[in-house]
Amino acid sequence: MNESDPSALPFTGERFTPECVREIWYEHWHRYAFVRRLAAGKRVLDAACGEGYGSALLAGVASEVVGIDIDAASVAHARSRYGAHANLRFEQGDATNLDIPPGRFDLVVSFETLEHVEAQERMVSGFRRALGDDGVLVISSPDKRTYSEIAGFRNEFHVRELYREELLALLAPHFQNVRLYGQKLLFQSALWALDETQERSETWTASASGDSLSASLDYAPLYFIAVCARGELPEALPPMSFFGDREESVYAHYNHEVQKNMKAGERIAELEAEIQKLREDAARPSATVSRRTPWWRRQRTNE
Repeated sequence: MNESDPSALPFTGERFTPECVREIWYEHWHRYAFVRRLAAGKRVLDAACGEGYGSALLAGVASEVVGIDIDAASVAHARSRYGAHANLRFEQGDATNLDIPPGRFDLVVSFETLEHVEAQERMVSGFRRALGDDGVLVISSPDKRTYSEIAGFRNEFHVRELYREELLALLAPHFQNVRLYGQKLLFQSALWALDETQERSETWTASASGDSLSASLDYAPLYFIAVCARGELPEALPPMSFFGDREESVYAHYNHEVQKNMKAGERIAELEAEIQKLREDAARPSATVSRRTPWWRRQRTNE
């Protein structure tokens, strides 16, 4: 995080800010980049918009974007930082208790909100009412199995995490069609044609030994992204979406950590060799000291 930027909100561990780095940066920006195509020319509600960076990104293509957040400080910050967008405004509001006319929006997005509230049914129902008949909801949720149980991790800011089946059961009564995407930061080797756009793709996932190969992204998702519609799902939905930064910041951090650990390993090996030598020296009898009784002491005893 860039602590020197006076316009940045402090990172509390709960609210993402654009100054955050590495894994969390990729995860949050990718969600908004993924939904940007669906926002083109649409009236968009960004529920629990937080710092406002995502609302501003969508405002570049949408006809209108309204970002709401329950935190007054976040709303004031968003207005100050992104207020130049004529088609974007921020309001204070509760995502679980929306005061919005029915059918007001074409697209509702709400990322990393669901797990922070207890009134999840009321929130999804409110999103449904805020959408027109052809409206679309895109909502994210961590997978309780992989995010918490397998990792042995507890996020103190999460009120109620959901398993995959629970998320689908929550959405099904309100939306006829739901397409579920998995999201996870991966270590990949990318190979792409340089003379055409990437409209077709293939994926492979291998075991560490290489003796098992799957023609798919065969991973357990860390997060779910659900695209929900009362009618048909948007045709623009891709089967797969990749996101990265040209500077490859997370890879640079990885290389830095590897080099640091290698140097630490070399130093540990040097210290271990020194300790071993000291132990050997301590166990070896001194050349100037005899284990037997000195001759002069024996001689004096005989006298």
